Amino acid sequence: MPDLRTLLSDLAAEGDALDALVSPLPAEGWATPTPAAGWTIAHQISHLAWTDRQAILAATDPAAFAAFVERAKAELAEAVDEGAAEGARDHPDKLLDRWRACRRQVIEALAAAPLGAELPWFGPPMGTASMATARIMETWAHAQDVADALGVDRTPTRRLRHVAHLGVRTRDFAFRNRGLEPPAEPFRIELTAPGGEAWTWGPEGAAQSVSGPALDFCLLVTRRRHRADLSVTAVGEDADRWLDVAQAFAGPPGGDPVPVGV
Repeated sequence: MPDLRTLLSDLAAEGDALDALVSPLPAEGWATPTPAAGWTIAHQISHLAWTDRQAILAATDPAAFAAFVERAKAELAEAVDEGAAEGARDHPDKLLDRWRACRRQVIEALAAAPLGAELPWFGPPMGTASMATARIMETWAHAQDVADALGVDRTPTRRLRHVAHLGVRTRDFAFRNRGLEPPAEPFRIELTAPGGEAWTWGPEGAAQSVSGPALDFCLLVTRRRHRADLSVTAVGEDADRWLDVAQAFAGPPGGDPVPVGV
């Protein structure tokens, strides 16, 4: 597992890659619809800024963050949507400046967090490295929404490993999030990295396994593509079921992606 410094460097790089997509857009371009129903590009960036602010609060004042979650938990989805909508109403220049500030501040907050700290979150508590990994995953996933809206094909990078790792680590959460009992046995995960090398998790010789390109697996666990459109395969009934419910992010799964051509 990469150290925190590497994770934070990769988080900065992931934010910079998305920044390069949106910063050249004219003001009207920020109103371009994205695959998330009702969300424009401005909503996507506003959501990332909002979530970064929550991560900053979790890292700097865990008690205040826990109190916020307690107040909002009954209507958390509405709070997330309103956070995105509020920022999306701002002029793009103001929104972009705020998002850039939040990106910088969340990295500073995670770097300064006490060693071994457990940070509260909307799902289970996380260490600082896991929080940084989660921020990479979310930035990458929402950047995919922006790229899809703009018709841009992104070149996958080694940073996908962080997204894939979180997808593997959240296996049991994904089952429980659907009201299902997680499988008792570990799976073997074998993914082909963008550079062609193998990324693996789990014991060799496991009875159940998942394999495929790392990019496809990441699109699956962030629920950006339907599994029918991806080259991810499973061996075993439980592993196959996991591909239907896999989810690397906290909160409800939302609607299932629609297969291409449907």
